[in-house]
Amino acid sequence: MRSDTSERFSLAGGGYVMCPAIQASACVRRPPPFERSRRAHRFPSAHAQWRLSGPVRAGGRDMAVAAAGGGSGGWFPALAFGVSLLKCLLIPTYHSTDFEVHRNWLAITHNLPVSQWYYEATSEWTLDYPPFFAWFECALSHVAKYFDPEMLVIQNLYYASYATVLFQRLSVILTDTLFIYAVRECCRCVNGKRIGKDLLEKPMFVLAVLLLWNFGLLIVDHIHFQYNGFLFGLMLLSVARLFQERHLEGAALFAVLLHFKHIYIYVAPAYGVYLLRSYCFTGNKADGSLKWSSFSFLRITLLGLIVCLVSALSLGPFIVLGQLPQLISRLFPFKRGLCHAYWAPNFWALYNAVDKALAVIGLKYKFLDPEKMQKAAMTGGLVQEFQHTVLPSVTPFATLICTVVSILPSVFCLWFKPQGPRGFLQCLILCALSSFMFGWHVHEKAILLAILPLSLLSVQRAKYASLYLILTTTGHFSLFPLLFTAPELPIKILLMLLFTVYSFSSLRTLFRKNGPLLNWLEILYLTALVPLEIFCEIVFPLSPWKLKLPFIPLLLSSVYCALGITYAWLKLYVSVLTESATVRQKAE
Repeated sequence: MRSDTSERFSLAGGGYVMCPAIQASACVRRPPPFERSRRAHRFPSAHAQWRLSGPVRAGGRDMAVAAAGGGSGGWFPALAFGVSLLKCLLIPTYHSTDFEVHRNWLAITHNLPVSQWYYEATSEWTLDYPPFFAWFECALSHVAKYFDPEMLVIQNLYYASYATVLFQRLSVILTDTLFIYAVRECCRCVNGKRIGKDLLEKPMFVLAVLLLWNFGLLIVDHIHFQYNGFLFGLMLLSVARLFQERHLEGAALFAVLLHFKHIYIYVAPAYGVYLLRSYCFTGNKADGSLKWSSFSFLRITLLGLIVCLVSALSLGPFIVLGQLPQLISRLFPFKRGLCHAYWAPNFWALYNAVDKALAVIGLKYKFLDPEKMQKAAMTGGLVQEFQHTVLPSVTPFATLICTVVSILPSVFCLWFKPQGPRGFLQCLILCALSSFMFGWHVHEKAILLAILPLSLLSVQRAKYASLYLILTTTGHFSLFPLLFTAPELPIKILLMLLFTVYSFSSLRTLFRKNGPLLNWLEILYLTALVPLEIFCEIVFPLSPWKLKLPFIPLLLSSVYCALGITYAWLKLYVSVLTESATVRQKAE
């Protein structure tokens, strides 16, 4: 009988672990230092059981399967050092307007009192991140003045001296230390039976490479320029703490993350439902349903206090100043329009494309009046509100409804079909993907919010590995337009090629007994990305269409990638909705 131990997560520092002894009849528990002795007599919780592998009968004797992974030895520091060196080599590369955005925020938080942070508008790149990130910029500014004080002058728009570039690049690299630590913690939570003699076949090693060397994160942070690394570090660390049953720490980390960057509010339903179901309720009935009498008022009070304390530290000063409405208007600028200048590859990209096609057909057959149509409203590269030509125009409220409706099934599954950490991760990924698919003014970079957590599942089951390959390849390709300068063309192609080849080869090796990870149609779709890139980067710039239809490459990339991401989203949803609950009852 095939054992499913490869699909388990184990706890590092306080969870249930596999016995190394071959003939052990059961698994033993390794209690954390702070645990009271009486807890050793409690029945394992539902999500802890999910990480346990029951005894396997072989030759008339009970055999416990040894946990995989072991220690990371010296390979993890080597991986971390290697990717940090690569980041240093990328310092002289192209940087986007986001570089000026963060330089301006350094100047604002360094020179102005808190009461003026969210009112300053000398630059068009006004401060529109939550207060914790503003304080983060303020702290960086006190180091920046030793590199080049001119970067801290608010009026020095688009100032980019060598010292300024060096400081901002190094600040991203150094703050990525938190991301490296979070990856290490996540790797400690992953175990499986696929041990193998080769290091390259260990799930821990594969996961570490997929996270540390993630192509999308490398080009977005260290070429395009942003601070996503340490933010994803906070998220992954909170996930690891939930795996380790350190729920309060996980909740606190996520609450802090929300006040660094509010885009993570999209995955808040997964955290809220999981903590309520697995932490605030301490037991299930014999049939696996929720035992309402097990609700702990103390635990939900502790969670509430954490959320209130973090929110008070972040928003308190602005509430006292009476500036909360101004802060909210900066955080949620609905006047920016449905889509970004480059359409994120989501449902609205497909919607826009259909509207554009219908408009062209309408003009050709004279169903529409050309004088009443907006010229290049959706493809002019502007960040603004626009009206669709044929299809109904989309409002922020409509996108909110679509997002909520698309998230609800995953939340219901997490509540009614709890599957421990795996179920939580599934819900988190679906929340991220659903918000990416239907959110208002979604940036293409937001796809990383789903790709990185999916990495944890990709080394556990073949079906998740298949989804990961589709979503990652398509999502990373959709980031190519961010790097549009000629010197970066070979860099982005080489980096993505290396990461994609490793992803396919490592996951195929990890699940070689499961057969092919992709079917022929999926392979055909992904292979077609190659001629699409050749057309966009080589053929189109040399064609006469470049002057008449400059938006064609972006439109093709966005729409084609939207098809793949939509397919991955639907495939994951079908898998989650059809999967039966496998957790045992939780009781004392």
